[in-house]
Amino acid sequence: MVMFETVNELCLKITCRGGGDLIYTKAGSFIGGECVGQKNYTFTKVMLGPQEGFGQALLGQLARRVTGENLPLMKVEFNGDSVTYYANDQQHVVVYKLEPNETISIESENILAFSRECKYGVRFLGQGVISQKGLATSTLTGQGNDSYVAILVDGNPLVLSNYQSGATIEADPDATVCWIGSDPTMRTDISWRNFIGQSSGESYMFEWPAQAPATVIIQPEERTSGVDVSMDGRASGSRPSTQRRLY
Repeated sequence: MVMFETVNELCLKITCRGGGDLIYTKAGSFIGGECVGQKNYTFTKVMLGPQEGFGQALLGQLARRVTGENLPLMKVEFNGDSVTYYANDQQHVVVYKLEPNETISIESENILAFSRECKYGVRFLGQGVISQKGLATSTLTGQGNDSYVAILVDGNPLVLSNYQSGATIEADPDATVCWIGSDPTMRTDISWRNFIGQSSGESYMFEWPAQAPATVIIQPEERTSGVDVSMDGRASGSRPSTQRRLY
């Protein structure tokens, strides 16, 4: 049995009781651990993917490379009681426990770790082609009572939800970390100003109207742009500089 929790907002603490369990984490994210006696946890790089079976894992790897949702993973196996810690570039860590059959849609680069009871996949959203993001997203679906997900956020997260309010939520796709609930639509705002270099800089948005309830986590910084097709998940794009907004 494993349990996820945050430490000082920037670290993930995973407590394992009894051993015989495993988790998946971003490769290289381990920063420390402790256990009684000798080390009783091991790390193995995941070459293809966490899906069961070679065929599914291979297809999953190909899908991630094509869509830019590639994710370098390692498997951590526990053989006894232990506490291990994980972090990534001082990013904030948010832990969420999925209910059975509940799905979180998340950018692959924002995944720090997930338990074995989460089913990992890549899903096509079929949105527009204007955004650097939005064509596909990684998904994690709870399949048990201990379906934990650890999420990375640049800065303190902003959480918006329209389940109770019935409001319309809009979010920049490059700042959207993940959502739970309905998928967004892509709203574009293109006018003659775009063609003369006078764009506001906010020409496309994810939108969740009242009839598409969701909880959305947004970070206060736009992510690295570009499509990642490398084997080990290295970023191939660059983080945008300060956005120009001309009104």
